[in-house]
Amino acid sequence: MARRTSEQWARQQDRPDNVAVDVLVPTCNRPAELAVTLAGLAGQAEPAFAVVISDQSAGQPAWDHPAAAAMVRVLEAQGRPVTLLRHLPRRGLAEHRQFLLEQATAEQCLFLDDDVWLEPGALERLSTALGELQCGFVGMAPQGLSFLDDRRPEQTAAFQAWEGPVTPERIRPGAPGFERWPLHSAANLSHLSAELSLQPGEWVPYHVAWLGGCVLYRREALNDAGGFHFWTSLPAEHAGEDVVAQWQVMERCGAAGILPSGAVHLESPTTVTDRRVEAYDVVLKEGAV
Repeated sequence: MARRTSEQWARQQDRPDNVAVDVLVPTCNRPAELAVTLAGLAGQAEPAFAVVISDQSAGQPAWDHPAAAAMVRVLEAQGRPVTLLRHLPRRGLAEHRQFLLEQATAEQCLFLDDDVWLEPGALERLSTALGELQCGFVGMAPQGLSFLDDRRPEQTAAFQAWEGPVTPERIRPGAPGFERWPLHSAANLSHLSAELSLQPGEWVPYHVAWLGGCVLYRREALNDAGGFHFWTSLPAEHAGEDVVAQWQVMERCGAAGILPSGAVHLESPTTVTDRRVEAYDVVLKEGAV
């Protein structure tokens, strides 16, 4: 279903039978940021998508904030179904992501953090790339635009475009590929895109260590790799749950980052303040996976 434009907003509409992408947004205590994230989604034209927001805020859900509520109404007027869920008590990041994954039915699912704005056309670029590459997931690492004047060639040196088909990779700390992680810091991808002289509509897949904030999966590939079911082996306070899930998908199906990144990090303070437990240190013990 095409996005409904403003002259159609007040016309009666049926809920679409199916969509190409389910956008899954976990949120907690970030009403202003959520409003900006939803505004970015409202700027996406293709493909057809639905949105599931799962809130774990301590008080009122973030969608009660007037700005976020307005963006929910805009999406629904456009013909983008929005599901609002409260998911409490909090059992950790991995459990929250697994809960969201279980709500998805579309072939592709986008995990989008609640502090990321997408430029128009970003979702279509991601969906097209995933369809053409036929890997487990693709993503756009969110860029911190306050760093546009901060060039870091020592971090972008790890950039390696995919030549030919995307193939499975095994990533672990200390192993080849892990050293790519600084590539997604600051505004590194924006600098790389400029250096590569990418033209409008052009995109390049590249090797990643992992991706955060804006990741489009083939839902079947993520489920086949176990999704986030490993949450039961983690304490509620942990970090890096997306890294574990992605490494397990990458080993089976491969993955790619996409240049240019149309994802912008809002640069709000992190809500994940206790990082003493890295999920991969617990879940991916040597020889276990």
